[in-house]
Parts: sequence; structure tokens; C-alpha cells
Amino acid sequence: MTSMESLIGLVNRIQRACTVLGDYGGADNNTFSSLWEALPTVAVVGGQSSGKSSVLESIVGRDFLPRGSGIVTRRPLVLQLHKTESGSHEYAEFLHMPKRRFTDFAMVRKEIQDETDRITGKTKQISPVPIHLSIYSPNVVNLTLIDLPGLTKVAVEGQPETIVEDIEIMVRTYVDKPNCIILAISPANQDIATSDAIKLAREVDPSGERTFGVLTKLDLMDKGTNALDVLEGRSYRLQHPWVGIVNRSQADINKNTDMIVARQKEREYFATSPDYGHLASKMGSEYLAKLLSKHLESVIRARIPSITSLINKSIEELESEMDHLGRPIAVDAGAQLYTILELCRAFDRIFKEHLDGGRPGGDRIYGVFDNQLPAALRKLPFDRHLSLQNVRRVVSEADGYQPHLIAPEQGYRRLIEGALNYFRGPAEASADAVHFVLKELVRKSIGETQELKRFPTLQAEIAAASNEALERFREESKKTVVRLVDMESSYLTVDFFRRLPQEVEKGGNPASSAVDRYTEGHFRRIASNVSSYIGMVSETLKNTIPKAVVHCQVKEAKQSLLNYFYTQIGRREAKQLSQLLDEDPALMERRQQCAKRLELYKSARDEIDSVSWSR
Repeated sequence: MTSMESLIGLVNRIQRACTVLGDYGGADNNTFSSLWEALPTVAVVGGQSSGKSSVLESIVGRDFLPRGSGIVTRRPLVLQLHKTESGSHEYAEFLHMPKRRFTDFAMVRKEIQDETDRITGKTKQISPVPIHLSIYSPNVVNLTLIDLPGLTKVAVEGQPETIVEDIEIMVRTYVDKPNCIILAISPANQDIATSDAIKLAREVDPSGERTFGVLTKLDLMDKGTNALDVLEGRSYRLQHPWVGIVNRSQADINKNTDMIVARQKEREYFATSPDYGHLASKMGSEYLAKLLSKHLESVIRARIPSITSLINKSIEELESEMDHLGRPIAVDAGAQLYTILELCRAFDRIFKEHLDGGRPGGDRIYGVFDNQLPAALRKLPFDRHLSLQNVRRVVSEADGYQPHLIAPEQGYRRLIEGALNYFRGPAEASADAVHFVLKELVRKSIGETQELKRFPTLQAEIAAASNEALERFREESKKTVVRLVDMESSYLTVDFFRRLPQEVEKGGNPASSAVDRYTEGHFRRIASNVSSYIGMVSETLKNTIPKAVVHCQVKEAKQSLLNYFYTQIGRREAKQLSQLLDEDPALMERRQQCAKRLELYKSARDEIDSVSWSR
């Protein structure tokens, strides 16, 4: 096999692999679809009963296609021919039955018919869903041929009214592609001007660079007539020479005449024909196959840079995806434990990036201290607590049966303690607000840890362990901030009150304070003094509560979020570790597919490099 034949075979294998691995026919990756379209294919186009099936069978050298009247080909058949070593056995494989090899080509015909019926039913409907068939034989050349439903002009009984348009649209989806070679089949016993295949080819390939004309049924022309005007390019000229084909007769088909014998009879027909004898060396199905193969050689040579570029792009994308999918899972417990710890560290790193500002979200904690806490402190009901009526009531109750002599100290203390109790709510709410931010950051961090996406059970375990740790940190934080409030109640700032008489004396007659201790002005001064003290405490707590929350919750989350989880993991048995690494089956399948593609494309790149420029 020549180097270029090897390259054509390689292109065939890439097309086959693209199909098997889902890169063609609905693939979600544009690069893979583009790779298929960059590879040259041969689409067989012709009207119904023009002899398309016979041409394909002649090229393959096997009788394997369904036959009958009317529309027989009702789904595209992507036929990939793979040349094998001389003397090797012939066999066929269907994409939808990858583990079965067909050596009986009568069974291949039956499976094509059955697979067609599975999609279209036993009707005359058509479907654009292709059937993929590969034939491995020493008697073929490396080619990819696509057999398409025959073009028709009218709908017959059992077909929708749109059948004519539907078939043409289906055929055009293949022949419109710039890398598609059009094998236009026309029967010689009909006027070439009425050829459906030539009409369509002229529309999609006006220059004729991609079109090969094939005349079938030369032996069925009326006596005294011939097709030399067409075959010699006088009637309708193409850039590539016309090729005449003599198909098996119906009698030969009925007798199951061997295709090798049919090829010999075809050679004899042209060699002995008075009309076509001078063209015998350029006629027949064997010559057509070699002509197409040679043309493919020139097309592939021209396409090598773009094909190589697409393959390299595919390799880059696959390697990137493999990085995201991660390494295969180890089987021994030590390696599994290491994998779990690595995944935990990856999550922990992302979580810390959120807190430290490398990723968004941590700033919401500052928002709790800068906005929510001050707003909550401003909304505390101190106006109601220090109303004239409440101050009079609290002071009077604190005096008991004897009025206070100078300053109502017990009244002050009760008013202050009552006011300080209100700080518990905002203090605990700050711990709760930060807890919910941290909990959300855990959820986001798990989702952003690419390596963890493979293991839903481990994700759930890390989430549960993290949230359990955050709950512990919140409880400790709440105890601490409440303790701060309680400390303010336990010991009042003495200096503040020692300055109060001086402040009162500055405001007026000091003798009056002893006279009006039960007047409205007296109670207002008490309320004002308490309000000032509460304001001072509020400013202190506004600074100390965030310190306590950060120390007890944020700092602990950064340093020891998964510490308890690590302790528990280290005690688990190998079976339990395996359960944590129960990778999503879809991701496992995806990794295997990516690995197969990657192997294929790297092999293809190396093989193209080794044979593309050899002579």
C-alpha cells in the first residue's frame, strides 16, 4: 500500500472514529463536527432507479444493498471502505451493532432494511438519520461513500406530498459541503438533459470541480445508439471525465452472479464494444473506484494543512477537557485517601480565595459589619425605653419606700441594664448573618471545585462536614458576643458617671438639682445621661462584635473548616473510601470517550506527518 493510500485509509479511520465517538451527527462540539466536514467524502446522487445501488455494489464487489421498485434507499447510508491485506477475510460492521461482524452479505442487506424500518416503519417514508456501515476487504480501495435516497419528481401512494422536497433537502445537506465529491449517476438510456443528478450538481457545484459523472445502463440503450457524446464530453462537459458503467442484468441478480464475475463481464463488454472499445481503459466500476481514490489523494493533499490544524485544535480541547475531568481513580486505599485529601484541599483553597478576596463573596461579611450591624443598633427601641414615663417608673421602683438623696444610682443601673439587654439581638444576628454567608461560600466553593464534580458523594460529605463545623463556630461566636454584652452589664464605666455632676453644674444652678429631683426636668436629665452612656457602649460593641465574630467564625473557618472531617476520613476502611469516590458514570464514560478521541487524533497527527509529503 502506498503512503498516500495509507493516508486515505487514515482519513477513513478518522471519519469512522468521529462517528463512533459521537463527533458527527448531532455532536455538541463544533470542532469535532468541523473535522468531519473537513474530511472529503463521496456522495452518490441520482434519480430513483438510476443504478446508484448497482454502482456502489460494483465498487465494493459485493451484493449487499436492498433492491426493489420505487424508493428503496430511505435513509442515508454512510459506507466506509477499508482496504485490508491481500488474502484477509471480508467482513462488515454496523455502527449500531459494533460488536458483531457480518461475513454473510445477504445478512448485511437484511440489516440495512431492518434498520431502515426501525426508524421509518414499513412504509415509504424517509429519514435523514444515517446508517453507518464499514466494509473491510482486500478487494476495495479506501473510500467513504454516502448513498442517498433517489431524487424523484412526484409523490406516490404512501408518501407525503412533501417527499420530493424532503429528499432534495436531505441530499443538499451533503452535497452543499465544499469537501463533498459528487458522484452524479445518470442512466444512459435517458436524455442527459433530464438528469436529476446533473441538474442538482450544476446548482451546488457550478464549476464542476467536485462532480464526477457516471453513465449507467449503457448496455440497455436502443440498438444503433450510443452515449459517446456524453462520455467524450461533447453533450455535457465536466472537469473530470465521464465514466461508463455496465451493471449486472436482472437475470444476473436473480441468479446471484458473483460480483467478481460481473466485473469481468463488464471489462469484456467495454473491450469488445465497437462503440466504446477505444475508451475501455477508462470505463467500468474498477476504473471509477481508482479514479475516485486518485482524486481523493489530490483533495487530501490540498486539505492536509486545514485537517492538521483541526486535529491540533481537537487535541488541545480534549487535553483541556481531560484536565477538567481529572485522573482515573486509584484502587488502593492509600492512593484513594490521598485523592480525597487532595480534593478537600482544592475545595479549601477556593473557599479561602472567596474569604480573602481572590473570588467574590467574602465582601458580604464586611457588609454585615458595615451595614447590617449598625442599622440593627440604630433600630433598637431606646426611645421607648428612655421615655419620660418609663424613666420615672424605673427610678421610682428602684427607690423603694425611700426617695434617693442625691442621684438615683439604682435607677441608673436598672435603666442601663435594661438597655444593654437589647444589644443581645443584633449581636447574635451578626453571628447568624456571617454564618449564612459562610454557608453560601461553602456551597459555591464546592460547585467551583472542578475536581469534585466527578464525585457527588464526596461533595455531599464535604458539604455536610463543612456545615457542621460552621454550626459549631456559630454557637461559639454567639456565646462570645453575648458575653461581650454581659460584660458591659457587669461592670459600668465609672469615669463616665463621675463626670456627670460637673456637666450638670455647667448647665445651671447646682442647688436646683436637689430641689427638682422628682420633676420632669430631673427625669429628662437621667434619660439623657443613660442615653449618652448607651451610645458610648453601642460604639464599643459596634467595634468588638465584628472582632469576636471574625475570630470565632471566619478565622476558624479558614484554619480548621475540615479538621474534624480529616480525622474521620483517616479512620475509614478502604471500602468506605471507595464509596466516597463513586464517580458519576456519565463522567467516567466521558473520560473514556475523550481518551479514545485523544489517542485517535494524536495517532492521526503522527501518521499524517509521516506520510503526507512522501512520494
